[in-house]
Amino acid sequence: MAKITFIEAINQALLQEMESDNSVVILGEDVGMGGVFRATDGLRAKFGAGRVIDTPLSEAGIIGTSVGMAANGLKPIAEMQFNEFIFMGYHQLKTNAARIRSRSRGRFSCPIVIRTPYGGGIRPLELHSESMEGIYAHTPGIKVIVPSTPYDAKGLLISSIRDPDPVVFLEPTRLYRSIKEEVPENSYTVPIGKASVVRDGKDLTIITFGGMVKFSLDAADILKEQGINAEIIDLRTIYPLDTEAFINSVKKTGRVVVVHEDSRTCGIGAEIISQLSENILTDLLAPPVRVTGYDVPFPLYKFEDYYLPSVDRILSGIKRVMEY
Repeated sequence: MAKITFIEAINQALLQEMESDNSVVILGEDVGMGGVFRATDGLRAKFGAGRVIDTPLSEAGIIGTSVGMAANGLKPIAEMQFNEFIFMGYHQLKTNAARIRSRSRGRFSCPIVIRTPYGGGIRPLELHSESMEGIYAHTPGIKVIVPSTPYDAKGLLISSIRDPDPVVFLEPTRLYRSIKEEVPENSYTVPIGKASVVRDGKDLTIITFGGMVKFSLDAADILKEQGINAEIIDLRTIYPLDTEAFINSVKKTGRVVVVHEDSRTCGIGAEIISQLSENILTDLLAPPVRVTGYDVPFPLYKFEDYYLPSVDRILSGIKRVMEY
């Protein structure tokens, strides 16, 4: 075990999968130099330009090339420099990658991983901090993953690389170097589609993922001083959702707050609350509450603090649920 950062865990997963499987290749803009956040640092020196491939500035070309590689037996890992840039290649992702299995009636699969920095917290330029997981989750044929810890980042990325179908792997930018955790040096997997109970509680359930897990834990610490025990569910996988995990939790607590960075309308929180309403409506002791981004374009610089959920906003949502 070694204590490493989130970005080091990503790099370690890439390194170990490339060592163990010669069909794994990486492609993207500047990946040979390590990429914007150094996720691929040192990989070209070890595996060469034939497996760590610098591409032109064309996300459509990167994803389209990855689809062709996957159809011919490779396992491409395509790095998008930032989440919003995926939409330049979304046509390839939705029309080709997500449909190959159904279009070919199972004769072909598309084992590609689209890796990208994701979410707010570092105040970059426009189109660099959006949280668009709801759009990917609404695309049949794609798995969507958002880890919140170095341990999960490594294990889930390895699982994604080995998965036979396309995966969009969203890496919360704010976590890249802000947290460290003991992570096994050997290769291991974390199952796709399984949420994690990061804190047990009996009074309410907080359902969240990615960069919002830390904020939710901080809010839970404050609540504990007030005699309120919050259970926190880290979804880890946005699609497929582990509905059993959060339904069982809310059935126990009776109260729920969903926290995510994406805009409010038609976000993952709406789907979660729909699942709860369909399955355990009579177990709810209060209407569910969403603490989310707003239905406006993601703002620049210091206005991030007003847009993104904070500990205070989470506590305000919890207060509404507890006082109902």
